[in-house]
Amino acid sequence: MTVFHQTKLTNRVITPQKQPGGFLCSSNFPTVSCVFYVYRVGKAALDSVNLKGHSFLTLKDFNAEEIKHILWVSADLKHRIKHRGEYVPLLQGKSIAMIFEKRSTRTRMSTETGFSLLGGHPCFLTPQDIHLGVNESTTDTARVLSGLADVVLARVYSHSSLEHLDIDASIPIINGLSDLYHPIQVLADLLTLQEHYGSLKGLTLAWIGDGNNVLHSFMMSLAKLGVNLKVATPKGYEPDANVTQEAQLLSKQFGTKLQFLMDPMETARDSSVLVTDTWVSMGQEEEKKKRLKDFLGYQITMQTGSVAAPDWTFLHCLPRKAEEVDDEVFYSPRSLVFTEAENRKWTIMGLMVCILTDYTPQIPKLKF
Repeated sequence: MTVFHQTKLTNRVITPQKQPGGFLCSSNFPTVSCVFYVYRVGKAALDSVNLKGHSFLTLKDFNAEEIKHILWVSADLKHRIKHRGEYVPLLQGKSIAMIFEKRSTRTRMSTETGFSLLGGHPCFLTPQDIHLGVNESTTDTARVLSGLADVVLARVYSHSSLEHLDIDASIPIINGLSDLYHPIQVLADLLTLQEHYGSLKGLTLAWIGDGNNVLHSFMMSLAKLGVNLKVATPKGYEPDANVTQEAQLLSKQFGTKLQFLMDPMETARDSSVLVTDTWVSMGQEEEKKKRLKDFLGYQITMQTGSVAAPDWTFLHCLPRKAEEVDDEVFYSPRSLVFTEAENRKWTIMGLMVCILTDYTPQIPKLKF
C-alpha cells in the first residue's frame, strides 16, 4: 500500500542548501513566511521524522516527535555499540568542526569520542585557533567551515554567535552551549530519565538553583513530553522572561503544570526528579561571593528529598560543587549523575546521526 504523507512547513526562514527535496525559498528579510508542501511516499511516512540537514540551536524549534526520535536513535546506538559491541560507521568520511570559546570536559569528550566511534573525524578549535568575529567575520567563518566540514558544533558565550553562524552556513550548526540554552545537555538528561523510569510522561521535575541555560532548555522541552516542571530560584536569578513566556504557552498547550516558586522544599515536594546546576558559571567568577550568599538554603540534601516522591532521583550536569548538593545525595543510589554524563556521548551521537544521515533505529521505539 502506498501512502502519501503531506507536511506543511510555514513561518520558517529557509536556507536553500539545507532543505532536502529541491524546494527553494529564500529572502533577505528575517520576517519572511514561506509555505510549501513536501510529499513523501512510503508505508513509514505516517510516523516518519527526517531531521537531516537541520541545525540544533534550541529545543524550542523541535516538536515532541522529533525530540523522541533523537532519543530513540541515541538509545539504539548505545545498545548496538555499547551492549552488542558492534561497529557502526554511520559517519565515515564526514568531519565536524568543534568551536570552543568555553572549555568543557563532557562536551568535548562526548563529541570527539562519539564522532570518531561513528567513523568520522572531529577537529577541535580553541580560541587560539579561531576568534569568531575578530580575525575573521562570523559570516566568512561560516562559509569557510561549510566547505571544509559537514557539521559545526559551537560552544559560545553569546547565543547570537550561533544564530549568525546558522544564517550564513550551508551545513548544520549544533549548539554546544550558549548563554541562553544548553540543549545537548537536556537530551542526555531526558534519555537518562527515560532509561530509569521507563517513560517520561507524568513525571515532575524540580529545578532548584539558578535560572540558567540548562533550565531554559528544560522549559522548551518538558511540556512537549508531558513532564511537569517546578522551579525555585532566589530573587534576581529567575529564568529569562521571554523563555518563561514561551514555557507558559507550552505548558498550557500540552496540559502540564509549570510553577515558579522561591522555597526549595515546596518545590521538591512530591517531585520525581531533583535537579540543580552550578551556581557560578564560567564568566561569573567575580560574582562568586555574592552568589554563594544569595543561594544560601538552596543546597539539595536528603532533607530536600524527604518531601519528594518516594522514587525520587537526582541530576546535575556537572561539574558539581558541594554547596550545590551534598555528598550524601550526590553519591547515593538516587543520583543518576554519572549515567547522565555518559549519556552526553550517546545523545550527541544520536543527534549527529539524525542531522547527517537517514538512519533508522533497529531497536523498538522507546516508551515516553
